[in-house]
Formats: sequence, structure tokens, C-alpha cells
Amino acid sequence: MSATMKVMLTTDAAPACWGDKALLSFQNDEVRVHLDGHGEPARRVQQAGRKLDGMGIKDVALCGDDWTLENSWAFAQGFYNAKGGQQLELAELSADDLAEFNARSTAINWVREMINGTPEDIYPASLATEAGKFIQSLAPEAVTYRIYSGEQLKDLGYTGIYEVGRGSSRPPTLLELDFNPGDNAEAPVAACLVGKGITFDSGGYSIKPSDGMSVMKSDMGGAATVTGALALAIARGLSQRVKLFLCCAENLVSGHAFKLGDILTYRNGLSVEILNTDAEGRLVLADGLLAASATGAPFILDAATLTGAAKMALGRDYNAVFSMNEELALQTVQAAKAEGEKAWSLPLEPFHQGLLPSAFADMANVHAGEGQAGASTAAAFLSRFVPDNGCNWVHMDLSGSYQKVPNDLWAAGGKGHGVRTIAAMLAQVSGAQAE
Repeated sequence: MSATMKVMLTTDAAPACWGDKALLSFQNDEVRVHLDGHGEPARRVQQAGRKLDGMGIKDVALCGDDWTLENSWAFAQGFYNAKGGQQLELAELSADDLAEFNARSTAINWVREMINGTPEDIYPASLATEAGKFIQSLAPEAVTYRIYSGEQLKDLGYTGIYEVGRGSSRPPTLLELDFNPGDNAEAPVAACLVGKGITFDSGGYSIKPSDGMSVMKSDMGGAATVTGALALAIARGLSQRVKLFLCCAENLVSGHAFKLGDILTYRNGLSVEILNTDAEGRLVLADGLLAASATGAPFILDAATLTGAAKMALGRDYNAVFSMNEELALQTVQAAKAEGEKAWSLPLEPFHQGLLPSAFADMANVHAGEGQAGASTAAAFLSRFVPDNGCNWVHMDLSGSYQKVPNDLWAAGGKGHGVRTIAAMLAQVSGAQAE
């Protein structure tokens, strides 16, 4: 056999010898992917990529005239493996389709690399620095950024990031990045992105069990995802000003770590009683949302691997979408569908804000009582830190950004799922404001 496996698409059924409804059939150095009406074509193509990687086939060439942009992309997503070593030769694409494929690859491969990196290598300052360098490399003349760390955060009033991260010897960090393509300091900010960057989450004093903690290097998936989304939007021609805020910390146990019963007071005057140190993501995001709100941006989106409740509701296939504005939530879900990603809107109403009572502060950081909607109350917490009761804000709980174990579509590790949705939302809101 040749060192390179040729992969072709066909709508014919596989020969009977390969089994009923077989996805793949082989002949010499060729493999055929059978798109014979059994399931969504792009899904079957991604499954084919996953199967071939699982067989140890690392060098493939896509051959034939049926390899559209979306089929090629689906195969590449399945063919990925965190250990690397894959060689993929694309079939001929138009110049525009090839540019889009490469833009997605650049953005999403970076996201996966960050999420899959070890918590020893990807820590608050390194995540912020790598994100800043990455975006700046794509548009050097249009990007500036600042990084704030440690006691500087406390002095500037970034209470949540500082308190969550003060238990670690590696200081908490905030990245503030400005993509300003007109290089006009007076240009309005069209949109802000805010990402949760908890580079490792032990749960703090509300400590996680070992099995739950083993994947917590991925708890910075929100920060990686919004960074990748901005990268993709820039490659697609984003022309409006966008600011990016990454709220980065390690949530560890130490003599200096924040504790249950502590009360945090934010720059908007809201006080928060800590009843669970493992509900830390919302605490750091609150700072990022306040900073984003101060820009006057008419659209704010945050993304975070925020709650197990969202994962229980949607599994690892869908990202959860929340907004006080139903039309904006629907727009986000439709953007995901148009981009070939999966998102689902979960409930968020003003009454959810009242499910976070505290006897000692304006609210607690977790809901009270049995049977409460954990993902919705987490979103309700965040809604207290954005303007106009959240009518121009979207929260994405990234249930689908990480795969704990491989399945028929995805290798274990970061997926980049959500990058395209957020990039599309940036294009829509920026385009509407430019008109």
C-alpha cells in the first residue's frame, strides 16, 4: 500500500462484505466514504475522519470532485488527534474556500492547543500572553493589549479575578485586548468578548473529586474560544472595533485562598457571599463583564465552561445559550446552525436573579434550595454585571467545547466548538452597526 491513503466520497452503498450500512470500504490504497442517505453527510464525513485516525492511518489525501469546503472541514475535525502526526492533503478548493478553511484551522487549532496544554504550561499569565501575541500576529497594526496581574488587579478593583486567584503562587491575570482596525482612539467599540480563563480548577476549599478535577485544565476553554473566535472574525474581514477581556486565574487550595463565607464587593457596588468556592468562574467573569460594560459596547458576549448543569442538560454536543433578550438568544442559536455548530437556548428570566439569596450580601454565588436550575442561576448571576438588565448580552455555557473521552466524532480534548458561532455573531452585530 502507498504511504498515503486516498479518501473519496460516494453516494453508493458499501459492498455487502463491509457490513450493512457500512461507512467505509477499502481497496488497495483507497478508502471510500459512503454517503448513502444514512445520516447527515457532514456528520458521516467527520465520523470517517475519526475512524481513520483511530485505525492509525495518519497520511491521507482527499480525492475527487465532491470535497466541498464543509465536507473537507468535517473530515479534518474528525481526523484530528491531540498527539499529532496527521498529514492531510486537501482536494482542490476555490481560493475563497481554501482561505476560509485555513482561517478556521489557524483559529481552532490554536484553541485546541491551548485547551490541551498542561496546567503547568498554560497558567494565567501564559494564557493571557499567548492570546495577546496570537491575535496581534494576525493584525499587527490594529491590535494592542495590556496585561494586569496580582496585586495590580486588587488595586484596580478587579475583585473577582484577584480573590479567586490569590491562593496560587502564580498570580491571577487579566488580558485587555483592543482590535481597532481604523487605529482611531475615538472609534466606538462595536462588541466585547469576555472569556473565563481558569487554567486549573481544583474547586478550592469546595474541592472537586479526583475524576472531576482530572479534566480541569480545560476550564479556560471560554477564554480560548473567544480568542479563537476573534481570530476567525479578523480573518473573515472584521472591520469594526472589538475588545477582548480574558479573566485568568488558578483556583487552588492554600493558606491564602479565598474561603466560604468571604464577601466580595465589586466595582458596581454589588456584594457577593461565597457559599461555594467551586463556583468561581462567575466571580472572575463578573470583572470582565464590568470592564466590557464600561466601554459602552452595544453587544457583549461571554463564554465559559461554567456549569455542570448545562452539561447535564445538553451533554457535550451542544453549547448552551442564555440571554435576557430572547431574540438575541435565537440569533445566536441560528448563527450556530448556519456555521454547522450546535447550540441550544436555555431559560433565563429576571426571577432567576432572586434565586441567589444571601443573609450577609446582595447575593450569593450559588443558588439556594433544592431543584434550582444551576445553569440558569449562574447566567442570572452574570446578568447583574451587564447594562440594561442584559438585553444586549449573550452568555454561552460551553458544554460542547471539550471531549473528556473520544467518541465517533471527536478525539479527546479541546474541540473548538463555538468558535465559528461567536465569529458569526461578531460579523452580524458589527455589520449591523456599520450600516
